[in-house]
Amino acid sequence: MKVEQRLSELGIVLPRAQSPVANYVGAVRTGSLLFLSGRGPLGPDGELKTGIVGRDVSVEEAYGHARLVGLQLIATMKGELGDLDRVTRILKLLGMVNAVPGFESQPEVINGCSDLLVEVFGDRGRHARSAVGMGSLPRNITVEIEAVAEIE
Repeated sequence: MKVEQRLSELGIVLPRAQSPVANYVGAVRTGSLLFLSGRGPLGPDGELKTGIVGRDVSVEEAYGHARLVGLQLIATMKGELGDLDRVTRILKLLGMVNAVPGFESQPEVINGCSDLLVEVFGDRGRHARSAVGMGSLPRNITVEIEAVAEIE
């Protein structure tokens, strides 16, 4: 099944990909690999989702924020490749959670992005992953996720 068709079936409209906020690019291609810069949770209203998970933001809310990041990652891939069917596999995610000390639910938060990638890409969306806690993230965002994809 075509990825664009799958997005439509799921009722997903991709957002406009975020522009870099500093001196970097959103994606770099080398050979058959596409490296995606870390993205933050940008709501449909264009506002970044901020706060400390486990204090200001619940695990369930942060899961939704990680899903928003997944949409940003897919939008970045679409912008870079033109055709999402060129993605042959999502290889790796690094998910970072802005959390209180002692927080232990990073995997459950980053599942918001992982679950979305599997919904959209099927088995090609299954990936290796790290989910870690951070003492802070840029602009106080709740989550930041970067990815590596294999492309044709």
